[in-house]
Amino acid sequence: MTDQLSKPPAARPNALLLDFGSVVTFSVFEIAAQAERRLGLPAGTLNWRGPIEPAGDPLWRDMQADIITERQYWEQRSAEIGALLGKQWQPIDFFRAIRGKDLNDDVRPAIFTLVEAAKQAGLKVGILSNELELFAGHEALQDLRILRLMDAVVDASHTDVLKPDPRAYQSALELLGEAAPDVLFVDDQLRNILGARKAGLQAQHFRVEEPETSVHDIRRALGLSPHDA
Repeated sequence: MTDQLSKPPAARPNALLLDFGSVVTFSVFEIAAQAERRLGLPAGTLNWRGPIEPAGDPLWRDMQADIITERQYWEQRSAEIGALLGKQWQPIDFFRAIRGKDLNDDVRPAIFTLVEAAKQAGLKVGILSNELELFAGHEALQDLRILRLMDAVVDASHTDVLKPDPRAYQSALELLGEAAPDVLFVDDQLRNILGARKAGLQAQHFRVEEPETSVHDIRRALGLSPHDA
């Protein structure tokens, strides 16, 4: 079901601006079983499901209530899983361990196809992330094919200006060379959607619990055919 924050904007945008983690890539919550196998942990160890089952994830609810930040959420989860394995882990250690050797394998095929279709339609495409290199690591990004399609990448790993700070969106707009009303921003965090709208951008909420519907909604907002998805 499409919620109010996910309704497509009326005006067709000139550019698409994407969050990275959980939008471009599958979220940890979606690949929990695979992650457990890669870590050698018993099934059900990653029993926190974030947006898929918020009632069973009090730490996620704290993050949604702005009691902790998203970085703090993943710092705590990474430390917990590292401790189970006798290691002291930061998020980058956790994500490297569960993603495998090639980050391309964790990019959503529907998002890759969407980006290709947007480029073919003459739209600009960019990424605005709070933790792109911080969580993925520099090496993993070097061979990431979807990054080669981007007209702009803004990563708060380097700028230290995190969404929903309006300066984050402004940096992306300047690199894209577009005015705020002409850009559609997509993120899985509602605070960042609201921040984008306050900054004047069009915005679409990516619902991890309904990824196919979310991609469909983005295509519709961009005026792209759903048939080439």
